[in-house]
Amino acid sequence: MAKRLQVILRDSEYRQIQKIARSRRMSLAEWVRQTLDLARRREPMGDAGKKLEVIRAAVRHRYPTGDSASILAEIAGGNGRAFSGEPY
Repeated sequence: MAKRLQVILRDSEYRQIQKIARSRRMSLAEWVRQTLDLARRREPMGDAGKKLEVIRAAVRHRYPTGDSASILAEIAGGNGRAFSGEPY
């Protein structure tokens, strides 16, 4: 379901936004929708405490480390360490 949003702007603000939209060959409404969508995606979503909990849980595990070339060489070589349970 779509909703209408009414925003009151000063004349000068409206003209500036209208000029920007025209320069991009967009309607004013489309420019506003895209700009709001970009701003929304930049906002952090979710609970910061939950995110920290997930990160703390992840660091309790042992993951392979090293530069990408070394890790790719290990994968290509099939040395089996990744599946043997041996520490890296």
